[in-house]
Amino acid sequence: MANGWTHDGAVQEQIDSTVEDALAHIREQLPRGESLQHCEECGEAIPQARREAIKGVRLCVGCQSEHDGERAAHSPYNRRGSKDSQLR
Repeated sequence: MANGWTHDGAVQEQIDSTVEDALAHIREQLPRGESLQHCEECGEAIPQARREAIKGVRLCVGCQSEHDGERAAHSPYNRRGSKDSQLR
């Protein structure tokens, strides 16, 4: 049930739009092209199984883990999920 001047389903449309935007952002960050045989950051060999599983992989597991941790620390999304945290 929508409130105010919005139509029924407007809240769900906003949620769907937010999810679609997030998926588009993630898809843009997926690696493309030929997988590297050595990590572009540390030079360590990337295992064949990883290169086959993730097309266009450029980082070894260790460097990718560090990279993902840095990205999560600076995420623009509210991961706590409470309304109070959204109002700040």
